[in-house]
Amino acid sequence: MDSNLQVISGTYHGRKLYLPRGARPTQNRARAAVFNMLAGIFGPGDKIIAWDAFGGSGAMGVETLSRYPNSTVTFTDISDESLSAIKKNANGIAANRIRIVKADATNTIKNYGNDANLIFVDPPYENAKTGIDFVAKLADAVVQNTIVVQEIEKIVPYSPDTVKWDILRDKIYGRARFLILRKKP
Repeated sequence: MDSNLQVISGTYHGRKLYLPRGARPTQNRARAAVFNMLAGIFGPGDKIIAWDAFGGSGAMGVETLSRYPNSTVTFTDISDESLSAIKKNANGIAANRIRIVKADATNTIKNYGNDANLIFVDPPYENAKTGIDFVAKLADAVVQNTIVVQEIEKIVPYSPDTVKWDILRDKIYGRARFLILRKKP
């Protein structure tokens, strides 16, 4: 589906992003704010191994690839339509930096979470519990200092386990709430 979304910055700045039908993508302005927050954590030369766990359109992962030349991204989703949109949006980016997998994120935490140092968690808003449970499971699977960017609808009452996670940022943009979490030792 055509959209007004595009890559905000970096090598692929201005690239149009396609959406799967029924998607609720992270809007350009909110995505820019998230990546501005991440700029205080990751430098432009850092090696980033990212996992866009609930891929959707792949906007977060593609933005990572655009901004960080030493990044690789694994995109997972269970929807064929989402996987097709991710493939369109990642087209022309070096194939050795991308892996697109049809998989349920929750069932593949050990496959992809162990290696990642940046994980995007953005399931559909109607599946808020899925994202909350996913972050709880991640806490027992990822290594110290792994960064998680979690998007959840702002009306959902939620606080991550602060014994396992440092909350680096907690911001609201429109109807979305973004938490940037860092795994504690």
